[in-house]
Amino acid sequence: MKEITAIIRRDKLPATKKALADLGYPSLTIQSVEGRGKQRGAMCAEMDTEMPDSFCSAVKLHPTPSSYALEHTLTKVALYVPKRMLTVVVPDDVVSRLVKEIVKVNKTGKRGDGRIFVSTIESALRLRTGETGGEAII
Repeated sequence: MKEITAIIRRDKLPATKKALADLGYPSLTIQSVEGRGKQRGAMCAEMDTEMPDSFCSAVKLHPTPSSYALEHTLTKVALYVPKRMLTVVVPDDVVSRLVKEIVKVNKTGKRGDGRIFVSTIESALRLRTGETGGEAII
């Protein structure tokens, strides 16, 4: 069993849920999270994909508190980007197919598209029925 954790843009959540359901994996956990990656708190990375590129160009003239602090000798101010984190546990043989589908739905080619992590799950137990292993995740 593997756990797929995907941190994605908020506006990509409905399409991602639909894609996973269409592949036969509608069961997942969703959390609202905040974080930052390579954009280092840049404001353009915080915007959803529907924001026009011209807006991001204008923002570069007026740095965010984080970018100002990085360029000067100030204590760094962290701006965190709101995202959605999806977690799904699946059998080993479907991991690559699900990861490819998540990438297909979420890749815009712009900063802030997110991350996917795949981890090994040693065991699973369904509390209601006592099922274990692969039976507990289906």
